[in-house]
Amino acid sequence: MTRTHLAANFVIPAKMKAWVYREHGNAADVLGLDPELEVPEVQEGQVLVKVLAAALNQVDAMRVNGVFQLPGFSLPAVPGYDLAGVVVKAGRGVKELKVGDEVYGYMWHAKKDGTLAEYVAVEESYLALKPKKLSFEEAASLPVVIQTAYGGLEKAGLSPGKSLLVLGGAGGVGTLAIQLGKEVFGASRVAATSSTRKLDLLKSLGADLAIDYTKVNFEDLPEKFDVVYDAVGPSERAVKAVKPGGSVVTIVEHNKALPPPAFSFAATSDCSTLEKLKPFLESGKVKPMIDPKSPFPFSQAIEAFSYLQTGRATGKVVIHPIP
Repeated sequence: MTRTHLAANFVIPAKMKAWVYREHGNAADVLGLDPELEVPEVQEGQVLVKVLAAALNQVDAMRVNGVFQLPGFSLPAVPGYDLAGVVVKAGRGVKELKVGDEVYGYMWHAKKDGTLAEYVAVEESYLALKPKKLSFEEAASLPVVIQTAYGGLEKAGLSPGKSLLVLGGAGGVGTLAIQLGKEVFGASRVAATSSTRKLDLLKSLGADLAIDYTKVNFEDLPEKFDVVYDAVGPSERAVKAVKPGGSVVTIVEHNKALPPPAFSFAATSDCSTLEKLKPFLESGKVKPMIDPKSPFPFSQAIEAFSYLQTGRATGKVVIHPIP
């Protein structure tokens, strides 16, 4: 177990720095740094985490601009789901985690206060102990994408000997879907799509076939696949690449009728998946993929959002250090 020794005189402050939006819109227009936001109180079953690194996902931008909202959401709010940090306080009913534990996870049900802050109050069930091999930046890059990749492949029925096609192989979820497909699910053949300059990356992650989507329509290839993992859309194209009896999982189309055999998938925060995959992360068989422009310092969160929204990131956009 990895534990950080907190100084004997460590005192949790009453106020903290956090990025806050008080209205919906483009992050560059509505996000502001609040230097005196109240540190959240821990409720039963929660721990207070000193955030050391956070990562951005497309859903973060969707929350800020109001496209995606959870029931009960209200403004003002702090964006961010992914985090890695150190437990500094445990609430009543917390059974496993202790002060000083190095943890990572994501706050999927955060209605108001997210991870772009110095401190967050998080349900114990959303967190797992950080693999010793990983830095805080690497750990923060993983929770949303690794659980989205694993859960989608599991639901799609990928198993040893089957073939897999990952659409959007160089993105945050795609880079993990390739690795998990090969190392965890035992796919006999993995293909993936990307732009020309990212083809070598796909091969380094374990793809047997790297498809340049700027030159080839993947659905026109004679080879078909048992499972198609669609991280880009539209599913109408993805279903043309699946074998009879196969399945197509999409993570980008949730509010529309999908052509069979496609189905949509969205991950929920579950520390058991992180625990299950920990041996693969500790051994290096599955590696985090952080965009070369990362990490962005906490003071440049707006720049990090702007870069995320270009759609050009390779792997994850990470924010570190957090004061």
